Amino acid sequence: MRLFLILFLFLPFPIFCQTAATTEVAGVSTERLGRIDSFVNRYIQEGRLNGAVGLIMKDGKVVYHKAMGYSNITSRTPMQKDNIFRIASMTKPIVSAAVMMLWEEGKFSLDDPISKFIPAFKDAKVLDRFYNNDTSFTTVPAKREITIRHLLTHTSGIGYAQIGSPFANAIYAKYKINGGIGTPTEKLSEVIPRLAKLPLFNQPGDKFLYGLNTDVLGYFIEIISGKSLDVFLQERIFAPLGMKDTYFYLPADKASRLVPLYKLNDKNKAEAYSAKFDN
Repeated sequence: MRLFLILFLFLPFPIFCQTAATTEVAGVSTERLGRIDSFVNRYIQEGRLNGAVGLIMKDGKVVYHKAMGYSNITSRTPMQKDNIFRIASMTKPIVSAAVMMLWEEGKFSLDDPISKFIPAFKDAKVLDRFYNNDTSFTTVPAKREITIRHLLTHTSGIGYAQIGSPFANAIYAKYKINGGIGTPTEKLSEVIPRLAKLPLFNQPGDKFLYGLNTDVLGYFIEIISGKSLDVFLQERIFAPLGMKDTYFYLPADKASRLVPLYKLNDKNKAEAYSAKFDN
């Protein structure tokens, strides 16, 4: 589950700098704003960053708005101030805000078990032993049910795919659960019930574990609202806030503004990142 958004974001090269007229505003130091340029440009020159867009406002006035480096290293395309970036896990606060909107409307209690809405989570199991040789595992019963509160606070015991613990990565890969990027055809209604049958990695409520909790909440929103998650977010959050460049699937006429994904290689240099996984 990933969104695209115009955002101040560092993605990993050479230096271009498009400078918007900086408005002098009380309490803003032009000298200190210049430190942003120095910091970002150093990363670009070292090859650790392809480019960045920065926007700072104070009291309704733009005090800093610049595009630096390249949006695409291969084509040497200069970064533009209206480029669009994947916001990855910053999707989580947006979805969590949507959950709380439904809570304010009295649609559920924070301590309701998620199994009340997604029955597949009933009788959850917790990982006991994992066997590396064949990725098999044993489980023990969960001591309590996963609640909406657990999911919002990442204390459900659900892990993360690809970027989680070795146990979680292996189990989720085996059962074709992934972290969201590179899976444009999978639906929450198909994936989340499958995830629900896999072991948790700690007892619900026992501790924080960054995991696919918000993906579960995305499906929960669909069930409560009767609308697909993208439609619900568009109607209730993006449109009212004027977020006209935020989507799960970018329209074709805006595709040229999308910045490719980059990652740091073992030499600490930016290189293209492939988001394709076996599914």
